[in-house]
Amino acid sequence: MSTTDTTAPITDDEVFTSHEGGKLTVETTMLLDSKRALSIAYTPGVAKVSRAIHEDPAAHATHTWASRLVVVLSDGTAVLGLGNIGAAASLPVMEGKSALFREFGGLNSIPLVIDTTDVDEIVETMVRLRPSFGAVNLEDVVAPRCFELEQKLIEALDCPVMHDDQHGTAVVVLAALTNAARLTGRSFADTRVVIAGAGAAGIAVADILHEAGIGDIILTDSQGTVHRDRDDLNAVKARVAGFTNRESVIGGISEALDGADVFVGVSSSKVPEEAVARMAPDSIVFALSNPDPEIMPEVAARHAAVVATGRSDFPNQINNVLAFPGIFRGALDAGARRITSAMKVAAATAIADTVGEDLSPDYIVPSPLDERVAADVAAAVIEAARQDGVTGEVG
Repeated sequence: MSTTDTTAPITDDEVFTSHEGGKLTVETTMLLDSKRALSIAYTPGVAKVSRAIHEDPAAHATHTWASRLVVVLSDGTAVLGLGNIGAAASLPVMEGKSALFREFGGLNSIPLVIDTTDVDEIVETMVRLRPSFGAVNLEDVVAPRCFELEQKLIEALDCPVMHDDQHGTAVVVLAALTNAARLTGRSFADTRVVIAGAGAAGIAVADILHEAGIGDIILTDSQGTVHRDRDDLNAVKARVAGFTNRESVIGGISEALDGADVFVGVSSSKVPEEAVARMAPDSIVFALSNPDPEIMPEVAARHAAVVATGRSDFPNQINNVLAFPGIFRGALDAGARRITSAMKVAAATAIADTVGEDLSPDYIVPSPLDERVAADVAAAVIEAARQDGVTGEVG
């Protein structure tokens, strides 16, 4: 894995040339250079393995690649900043995600884009394909349908399933906030967090921060703060309203940020500088929208002690690649049947701990290219899976 960065501008020609023919290939683990090798890899030798799996299904996990194969599944309805572009146009993104699984997690991965937005059709398709893979990374599915789809896949499949847009983001935010709170002398119990965006990422961030013990959380959406008295909330937002905004703050982002300790932006909204200026002393700002943060980091830094973005050209990049390769690696190594909340929190702790004594306002999370991260996360996830009792043979 190269850790060499370049500041040279990326040209359109470079992008299209790099993607020509796709970004993935399949390579054999055996040399097929003789009739003997062919007879072992394919017929007649392969029949012995197929017969063994038929007689003992457990052999499927040890004598096929399925148990180490992650499917990157999407319907193309919420791709990056592009929105609903459909299955075919989403495939380059899913190929890239599969490449990241291989590079950072050492896992085989294939992209699978599906030309339907019907939740039950997608679930039925994955159930029928279940012998072919060991885990599902759900990607770029629009909210709120993504919540239903993830839950139904978890219930239908006896293998790890995770919607990375939700939980990968949440895990890295928790890791970053753990270290930012340490720098600013905050306890989670006394911290108030404002999350701009109540979609897939915002809901998941609220859930994991609540589980981690954050004192109060306020979400905002296009209609203002999410609170119990609103009659326009969908079922997911209504659930979250039950444990957030305990003082029933009403208004927009400016009202929510008044006196707040932390801002987490996971929407395309803009935050005025004067709103950040009214946050608590030594505040923490995570402006994660790409390519345009909710507030530019140099502006936020005039008032905040710690600033992070989702971009690689600023310090403290909140990048999902810090989380998902190690989470799936750990889940598959443990033979976990599902990915639990405790496994996600353990992953966040491992990411935060990787920073160690090098912690500083410009270094609250490790680089995505830090080779320690996936291994540390995997080890933490394995232990959490064992404690949660979800380990076992996953074929």
